[in-house]
Amino acid sequence: METALLRSFSSIIPESPISLTHFLAATVLIIVVLCFTFRPKSTYLIDFTCYLPPESLRIAKESYIEHIEMSKLYDKETYSFQVKVLERSGIGEESCMPIALHELPPHSSLHAARKETEMVLFSVIKDLLSKHKINPKSIDILVSNCSLFCPTPSITSMVINKFGFRSNIKSVNLSGMGCSAGILSISLAKDLLKVHQNSLALVLSMEAVTPNGYMGTKKSMLLPNLLFRMGGAAILLSSRKRDKRTAKYELQHIVRTHIGSDDEAYRSVFQQLDEAGHVGVSLSRALIPVATKALRTNISKLGPLVLPYSEQLRYVWSIIHKKVLLLPSQKKIYAPNFKRALQHFCIHAGGRAVIDGIVDSLRLDKEDGEASRMTLHRFGNTSSSSIWYELCYLEAKGRMKKGNQVCQIAFGSGFKCNSAIWKCISDIDPTERNAWSDRTYLYPVEEVPK
Repeated sequence: METALLRSFSSIIPESPISLTHFLAATVLIIVVLCFTFRPKSTYLIDFTCYLPPESLRIAKESYIEHIEMSKLYDKETYSFQVKVLERSGIGEESCMPIALHELPPHSSLHAARKETEMVLFSVIKDLLSKHKINPKSIDILVSNCSLFCPTPSITSMVINKFGFRSNIKSVNLSGMGCSAGILSISLAKDLLKVHQNSLALVLSMEAVTPNGYMGTKKSMLLPNLLFRMGGAAILLSSRKRDKRTAKYELQHIVRTHIGSDDEAYRSVFQQLDEAGHVGVSLSRALIPVATKALRTNISKLGPLVLPYSEQLRYVWSIIHKKVLLLPSQKKIYAPNFKRALQHFCIHAGGRAVIDGIVDSLRLDKEDGEASRMTLHRFGNTSSSSIWYELCYLEAKGRMKKGNQVCQIAFGSGFKCNSAIWKCISDIDPTERNAWSDRTYLYPVEEVPK
C-alpha cells in the first residue's frame, strides 16, 4: 500500500530520504499551525455595569405634566398632546432626569451637561473596575458614544483625565450615531481588539439629556423630550484567552445595516431648527415603517448566521412557491422562527410602538419583549444604553443560562439597524448586585393599555 501511495505522490515529492510518513506528518502540522494562526479571534464580555440614578432624580408623570403646565410655553392643544403621549408612552414613575431639568426653567448649560456626563460615566466606570479589581492603566482601548453632546475635550478625554489611563491608550469618541451607537461601539472595539491582541477594551454608552431639551412647540420635535431619560452603561471586553474563564459572554456575530441612501429614512430622525429657531430632534411619521425596513434588511443578513438549516430551507422553499412556481396556496413568505436559535431578545426601548413592531416582525411571544418593556417602564428610553439595561434585567431575573444566546437589536438615526449575538459562557448569579437588584421583585408590571 505504501508503495502505491509513493508512486502517486512521485510527481510532487522530490527524491529524498524523507519518507511518506514524515511528509504527511509535516503537512498535517502545517495545516494545524495555519488553522490556529488564522482562526477568528474571540471577543469576550467580562462584565458590564448600568447606571442607577439616585431616587432624588425621579420624575413622576404628574411632576412632568406640572412642569409642562408651569412653563407656560404651550397652548392647550400642544399641552394635551404631551399629556396624551406621556400617558401612553409605557414609561412608569421611576424614570429619572438630570438635576438641571428639574429646575424651572430648565438649566441646560454646558456646565450642567458635563456634570450629567460625569455623574453617569464616572459612576459606572468606578463600579465596573473596582468590582473586578482592574487598574485603569491596564485598559488598552477606550471607546465612548454619546450622540448629541460632543464637548471639547472629548468624553474619552474626560474619562482619561479622571481615572489616569495610560498615555498610549487607543481612544475613540463617537457622536451623532443615534440610539444604535452602543452596538457600533462594540463593533469598533471588536475590530480594535483583533488588531491589538491580548488587550482590554472599555466601552461607554450614554446620551446626555441636559443639553437636548427642545423649547419649541412643534409636536414631532417634542417627542424626544417626553421619551428620553438619563442612563448609561460601561462594558468591559477582552481578547485575552485567560479571561474566558471569568467572562460572562462571548461575541458571536454583529450585523450592521445603514439605509441612509433613502431620503425618507435619512430624515426620519433629524436634528433641525423649527420655525421659531429652536433646535431639536424631529421624529417623523415614517419612523416606524423605516425601522421595519431596516430591520428586515438586517435580519436577512443575520438569519443565515444563526438559524438552523431547517428554518432556512423552509424560508427558501416558501419563496420558490410564491415567486417562482406562483402557487396561489402560498399566500405569504415564511417568516423564520428565530427562537429556534436564540433564547433571549434585547430590543431597543425606543418606545412601545418600536418594541411591539419588532416582536411582531420576528414572530416573538409577548414574554420575549418583557425585558424591553420593563426597561422602558422603569428607566425610559436611555438611548444606546437601553439594550444593556435589558440584559441586566434578564440576569437579575435568573433567566440567562450558560449556553443561551441573546440577540441585541438597536435602531438609530441615519437610519441604522444593528444587531449583536452574544453567547453566555458562564453561570450567571441572579443575586449579584446590579441596576435591577432593588426592584427585581416588583417586575414585570402590567402595562397601561394604549
